[in-house]
Amino acid sequence: MANAKDTKTLKVVGILRVKSKNSDGLLSNGIAYSDQLTKSVYEDNKDSDIVKAQAASKKNIMTGETMDASTKNQMLTMLGGSETPSTIQIYPSNFKKKDRVLDYLDKYNDGKKKADQIVYTDMAGSISKLTGGMMDAITYVLVAFAGISLVTSMIMIAIITYTSVIERTKEIGVLKALGARKKDITRVFDAETAILGIGSGLFGIVVAWLCIFPINVVLEKMTGLSGVSQLNPVHAILLVIVSAVLTILGGHIPARMAAKKDAAIALRTE
Repeated sequence: MANAKDTKTLKVVGILRVKSKNSDGLLSNGIAYSDQLTKSVYEDNKDSDIVKAQAASKKNIMTGETMDASTKNQMLTMLGGSETPSTIQIYPSNFKKKDRVLDYLDKYNDGKKKADQIVYTDMAGSISKLTGGMMDAITYVLVAFAGISLVTSMIMIAIITYTSVIERTKEIGVLKALGARKKDITRVFDAETAILGIGSGLFGIVVAWLCIFPINVVLEKMTGLSGVSQLNPVHAILLVIVSAVLTILGGHIPARMAAKKDAAIALRTE
C-alpha cells in the first residue's frame, strides 16, 4: 500500500497537546486535516466499489445489520462516499464569541423542521453547568453551617448580655433613680450589642481580606488560576450590617428584661 501509485504523502505540520498544568482538554483525539484532503478523499472514494455497494444496500455491508437513513448516511460518510459532514467542532476563543455562535445557531434553527435543524452540544456550557452545580451544592452546605453558627452566636450574645444585666443590676437601679425610662435602659444595652456586632463584623472582614492573598497564591499554584478569591465591598458592607442586626436581636430580650427591673429592688442588689 505504501508504494501504490495512488498513495498520497502527508506532512505533519503541528502537534497539539494539552498544557501540562491543565488536567483536561476539549480537543478531540486523532488527526486533524484540511478540507482539501477531505475533498480529495471524497473524490477518490465516491465511485469505489464499497461505497456503491453500501449506497445500494439498506444493511451495513460490513456487519449485515439493518440501518435507517441517518445511520446509512453516517456509514457512507465514514467510507468516504458523502461529503456532508456528520459533525463540526467549533472552538471559540472566549465565552462571548461562544455565545454569539450559539445565538446564530438558535436563529438558524428557529422555524425549521426538526430534521433540518442543527443539533449542537455546548461542551463548555455543559462543563460550566456541572461545575456550577457542584459549587452550588458546596455553597448550600457552607450556608447551612453559617446559619447554624449565626443561631449559636445569637444565643451566646443573649447569654452574655443577660450576664451583663445581672452584673449591672445596681447600675440599672441608679439610672432609673436618676430618671431613666425603660426605653432608655433598653437603648443602652442595644447600643452595646450594636457596637459589639459592628466591631466583630469589621474584624471578620479584615481577617477575610487578609486571607485572600495566601489563598490566591495557593490556588494559583494548584490550579493555575489567579484571582479566584475576592472580597466584594458590597458584600463586606452587607456582612457588617447583618452582624450588627443579629447582635441587636440577640441582646434585645435581655435588654428588655433589664428595662423592666424595679429601681428600688435593683438598688438593694449587691
